Amino acid sequence: MSKIVSTFSLSDYAGELICGVDEAGRGPLAGPVMAAAVILDPAHPIVGLRDSKKLSEAKRDQLAIEIKQYALAWAVAECSEQEIDELNILQATMLAMRRAVEALSITPTLALIDGNRCPVMAVRSEAIVKGDDKVAAISAASILAKTARDHRLAKLHLEYPQYGLDQHKGYPTALHLARLREHGVSAIHRKSYAPVKALLIS
Repeated sequence: MSKIVSTFSLSDYAGELICGVDEAGRGPLAGPVMAAAVILDPAHPIVGLRDSKKLSEAKRDQLAIEIKQYALAWAVAECSEQEIDELNILQATMLAMRRAVEALSITPTLALIDGNRCPVMAVRSEAIVKGDDKVAAISAASILAKTARDHRLAKLHLEYPQYGLDQHKGYPTALHLARLREHGVSAIHRKSYAPVKALLIS
C-alpha cells in the first residue's frame, strides 16, 4: 500500500520503524542512478541533516560518515546504465529504491519516499513531496545516495578521463556535451537519453 503526503508531521508516525528513501542521478547522461535507505536511531540524532543539494560536498561527506556510524541501518543500491535504457529512468529509479530498502539489515514498518511516487515493494510506503527537506531519514538517504554516486563517478572518471566526469558528474553540461561529440558514446552513457541517442543515429 502506498500514498502521497504533502504535509508531514512526525507525530503522525508514532510507533513506526521508519526508513527514509531517496535517489541521486536521474538527470545525468552517464553512470548509474543510485538510491539509499536509512533508518535513523532516535538515541543518536545527527545535526545538520537536510536536502543533499543544499549542502557543500565537504559537509555531505562528513554527514555521510556520521549517518553510517549512527544509523540503525542503511543501504545503498543502484540501477545500471543498461537497466535505465531497458526500463526507463523512472522505473529504474523505483527499482534502485526497492533494492535499497530490501538490502537493509532491519526491516522497517514504513518507508517514506522522497517525491510523489513509491516503488512497488513488500514494505508499506508513503511518498513525501519535498521529503528530503522535511524528514530527517529522507535527508540522510539523500546524502548517502548523492555521496555514493559522486564517489562512483570519481572512479569512472579514472576509466574515462576524456569526458571530464570529475567536473560534471555525468550531467548534460556544455563541457560534457562537447566531449561526447568529440569522443563519441561510451559504455557508461545512457543511450536512451536524447543527447546521447542523437549522436548514435547521426
